Amino acid sequence: MSQLAFSNTQLKTELVSNLDTLGYKEMTAIQAQSLPAILQGKDVIAQGKTGSGKTAAFGLGLLNKLDVKRFRIQTLILCPTRELADQVAVEIRKLARAIHNIKVLTLTGGMPFAKQQDSLYHGAHIIVGTPGRIDDHLNRGTLNLNDVDTLVLDEADRMLEMGFQDTLTAIVERTPIDRQTLLFSATYPDAIKTIANNMMRDAVMVQVEDTHDDTSIAQHFYQTADSEAKLHALRLLLLQHQPESSVVFCNTKRDTLVVCDELNRYGFHALALNGDLEQRERDQTLVQFANKSASILVATDVAARGLDVENLDAVFNYDFAHDTDTHTHRVGRTGRAGNKGLACTFFTEKDAYKIEMLAELLQRDINAEALPRESVLDNRPNPAPMVTLQIDSGKKQKIRKGDILGALTGENGIEGKQVGKIQVNDTWSFVAVERAVAKRAINKLSQGKMKGRNRRVRQLS
Repeated sequence: MSQLAFSNTQLKTELVSNLDTLGYKEMTAIQAQSLPAILQGKDVIAQGKTGSGKTAAFGLGLLNKLDVKRFRIQTLILCPTRELADQVAVEIRKLARAIHNIKVLTLTGGMPFAKQQDSLYHGAHIIVGTPGRIDDHLNRGTLNLNDVDTLVLDEADRMLEMGFQDTLTAIVERTPIDRQTLLFSATYPDAIKTIANNMMRDAVMVQVEDTHDDTSIAQHFYQTADSEAKLHALRLLLLQHQPESSVVFCNTKRDTLVVCDELNRYGFHALALNGDLEQRERDQTLVQFANKSASILVATDVAARGLDVENLDAVFNYDFAHDTDTHTHRVGRTGRAGNKGLACTFFTEKDAYKIEMLAELLQRDINAEALPRESVLDNRPNPAPMVTLQIDSGKKQKIRKGDILGALTGENGIEGKQVGKIQVNDTWSFVAVERAVAKRAINKLSQGKMKGRNRRVRQLS
């Protein structure tokens, strides 16, 4: 039996059996290095890139020690964004399927406070939340952390980048001093070292190699003179490689809008993601990109936190990252789960010092490469394969994924293979369908009945 098998750990039998049904055959590097110490009750600092399997590492650890019969909040998981908190909660529930009656509650901004307060009144075992909303509940007296024995700081570096250091300190002070603390971070700057020293006891340090070589991610570098030349270079590369799903990273909110508008003007299907978006707009943008209704996401680093997209084909660093840690994190979003990835980075003469720093990290020379020939401009951008439909009903109207799929594929409907991701929220739902059958799908949903009544449907653009 492999030394990386979950059965070789101190995990409970029911957790190991469930992992087998989920297809988790062997531990990833970060799981193999951190899980034994976590299961021994030690504080752990784990540094690893996005997609390394960190959620399962801390998730299995906290579930293994959880006492289901003790209906108290025993675990608090802090995440930088609502999207990441939602993803972590979904993963924890999957890992906990074999253990009955575990209640996981998500507390994030952008959601009704009163509803969260009511849910807290009815109790939970595990809380997953963002620092701002957790702090809000603590200050209003609606949340009690006196029984917490495990505290998880997920993507701690990004929480600090977003200005949550004081908030994190205030939250940690409201938890028992004898708790177990687990800190996961893609990078390990000095600010993380400081917070770890203040919050943790004799922490075990785990570091998984997070640089990327050309066997998994092909990194290319292009020198450009100005913004106009950079936009032109981006067009050339997009038309040359035709990635089905890619992220373009910008350093400012303004540039996300400018680049997005320019790409759409040239026939690409791009969406902008930055901190100025309302929560509803952000939700719609992320859904469309994740279900392949838009092929390009133009985003700032902070806004892209929590973004979880399978098989991201390419990353374009339109603006050179402020530091090497950020560059590494950007690039690590492609080439995940054994897939090949592409990372293209633009730089100017002003970036010479950063180039030297990155070259030292990558242990390779970085030289400007030639852009594709101008003739690729004759190519047409491939349209996004899917479109997203929004339905005006959700969980509160007792709508389930099966209801939407059934309504679409019923008599004279579309085929099941033409339906993509379905997401059901409280008062609305999203469904992706192949672009070619979008009109038929809208007619089928709006003219038919779902749960005995007609539903309003519109296509997101």
